[in-house]
Amino acid sequence: GHASFFAVMGALSPMIFSTLGAAYGTGKSGAGIAALSVMRPELIKKSIIPVVMAGIIAIYGLVVAVLITNSLNDGISLYRSFLQLGAGLSVGLSGLAAGFAIGIVGDASVWGTAQQPRLFVGMILILIFAEVLGLYGLMVALILSTK
Repeated sequence: GHASFFAVMGALSPMIFSTLGAAYGTGKSGAGIAALSVMRPELIKKSIIPVVMAGIIAIYGLVVAVLITNSLNDGISLYRSFLQLGAGLSVGLSGLAAGFAIGIVGDASVWGTAQQPRLFVGMILILIFAEVLGLYGLMVALILSTK
């Protein structure tokens, strides 16, 4: 009944939301890289980092989605299914936020680094701080889903 609905929503929400974040991060910084590489093709490899970090956000969602999916069963209690929904939304929405941050920072930093190479280390640090927002959601999701 209701319990299985919420459990399944808990299984698909991390995938949906974290992938939306990862796609935005990839798209926004990827478009910046594509535009920049016309003028500075030697910076392409260095500029891929935001895209990789956006991709990691989707992996967080995948981990939780698989974890929750493996724990689904027929007579699941409402309490358990709410825990799974909470876990899914925790990593999913954190991943969405992190992906947006990575996209915005990645796009601006790629352009900035072309003008001022010393920005590169700063870009990496800012991206790590953006990435870790998704990691916080993953931690809470893991705690919730194993309760």
